[in-house]
Amino acid sequence: MKPLDIQHIGNELAVKWDDGAETFITLENLRRNCPCAGCKGETDVMGNVYKAAPKPLPPAAFQLVRIATIGGYAVQPHWADGHSSGIYSFDYLKYLGASQ
Repeated sequence: MKPLDIQHIGNELAVKWDDGAETFITLENLRRNCPCAGCKGETDVMGNVYKAAPKPLPPAAFQLVRIATIGGYAVQPHWADGHSSGIYSFDYLKYLGASQ
Protein backbone atom coordinates (compact mmCIF):
# COMPACT_ATOMS: atom_id res chain seq x y z
CA MET A 1 0.00 0.00 0.00
CA LYS A 2 1.52 3.25 -1.15
CA PRO A 3 0.17 6.76 -1.58
CA LEU A 4 -0.27 8.03 -5.11
CA ASP A 5 -0.73 11.61 -3.92
CA ILE A 6 -0.38 13.47 -0.62
CA GLN A 7 -1.69 17.02 -0.32
CA HIS A 8 -2.10 19.55 2.47
CA ILE A 9 -5.64 20.90 2.08
CA GLY A 10 -6.80 23.42 4.68
CA ASN A 11 -6.46 21.80 8.10
CA GLU A 12 -6.12 18.26 6.73
CA LEU A 13 -3.63 15.98 5.07
CA ALA A 14 -5.29 14.19 2.14
CA VAL A 15 -3.82 10.91 0.94
CA LYS A 16 -4.90 9.04 -2.19
CA TRP A 17 -3.80 5.39 -2.01
CA ASP A 18 -2.86 3.02 -4.80
CA ASP A 19 -5.92 0.86 -3.98
CA GLY A 20 -8.23 3.80 -4.79
CA ALA A 21 -9.00 4.67 -1.15
CA GLU A 22 -8.64 8.20 0.20
CA THR A 23 -7.65 9.19 3.72
CA PHE A 24 -8.14 12.58 5.36
CA ILE A 25 -6.25 13.28 8.59
CA THR A 26 -6.64 16.52 10.49
CA LEU A 27 -3.33 18.27 11.09
CA GLU A 28 -4.06 18.36 14.81
CA ASN A 29 -4.56 14.58 14.88
CA LEU A 30 -1.39 14.11 12.83
CA ARG A 31 0.70 16.24 15.20
CA ARG A 32 -0.81 14.88 18.43
CA ASN A 33 0.05 11.35 17.23
CA CYS A 34 3.63 12.14 16.28
CA PRO A 35 5.60 8.87 16.53
CA CYS A 36 8.99 10.42 17.37
CA ALA A 37 10.77 9.50 20.60
CA GLY A 38 10.36 13.02 21.96
CA CYS A 39 6.57 12.86 21.63
CA LYS A 40 5.74 9.19 22.18
CA GLY A 41 8.72 8.24 24.33
CA GLU A 42 11.33 5.53 23.96
CA THR A 43 11.01 1.88 24.91
CA ASP A 44 13.92 -0.06 26.39
CA VAL A 45 14.58 -3.78 25.86
CA MET A 46 12.45 -4.61 28.90
CA GLY A 47 9.43 -2.79 27.44
CA ASN A 48 9.61 0.20 29.79
CA VAL A 49 8.56 3.48 28.14
CA TYR A 50 10.51 6.64 28.98
CA LYS A 51 8.68 9.81 28.11
CA ALA A 52 8.98 13.46 29.08
CA ALA A 53 6.03 15.15 30.74
CA PRO A 54 3.51 16.40 28.19
CA LYS A 55 3.66 20.08 27.37
CA PRO A 56 1.02 22.27 25.75
CA LEU A 57 1.40 22.74 22.02
CA PRO A 58 1.27 26.27 20.58
CA PRO A 59 -0.97 27.01 17.57
CA ALA A 60 2.12 26.82 15.30
CA ALA A 61 2.41 23.13 16.24
CA PHE A 62 -0.59 22.41 14.01
CA GLN A 63 0.56 24.44 10.99
CA LEU A 64 2.18 22.25 8.38
CA VAL A 65 5.07 23.93 6.58
CA ARG A 66 5.94 21.04 4.27
CA ILE A 67 5.95 17.28 4.11
CA ALA A 68 8.88 15.23 2.81
CA THR A 69 8.83 11.66 1.51
CA ILE A 70 11.23 9.30 3.28
CA GLY A 71 12.31 6.48 1.01
CA GLY A 72 9.38 4.45 -0.26
CA TYR A 73 7.82 3.87 3.13
CA ALA A 74 7.08 7.09 5.06
CA VAL A 75 6.60 10.85 5.22
CA GLN A 76 8.12 13.45 7.52
CA PRO A 77 6.04 16.55 8.32
CA HIS A 78 7.77 19.82 9.11
CA TRP A 79 5.71 22.01 11.45
CA ALA A 80 5.73 25.80 11.91
CA ASP A 81 6.98 25.44 15.51
CA GLY A 82 10.17 23.78 14.21
CA HIS A 83 9.27 20.18 15.05
CA SER A 84 10.20 17.72 12.30
CA SER A 85 11.52 14.53 13.89
CA GLY A 86 8.38 12.42 13.42
CA ILE A 87 8.54 9.85 10.61
CA TYR A 88 5.10 8.47 9.77
CA SER A 89 5.07 5.14 7.92
CA PHE A 90 2.42 4.73 5.25
CA ASP A 91 0.77 2.05 7.41
CA TYR A 92 0.63 4.50 10.33
CA LEU A 93 -0.94 7.19 8.11
CA LYS A 94 -3.61 4.71 7.01
CA TYR A 95 -4.22 3.79 10.66
CA LEU A 96 -4.55 7.45 11.72
CA GLY A 97 -7.03 8.11 8.93
CA ALA A 98 -9.14 5.10 9.90
CA SER A 99 -9.10 5.99 13.61
CA GLN A 100 -10.53 9.52 13.16
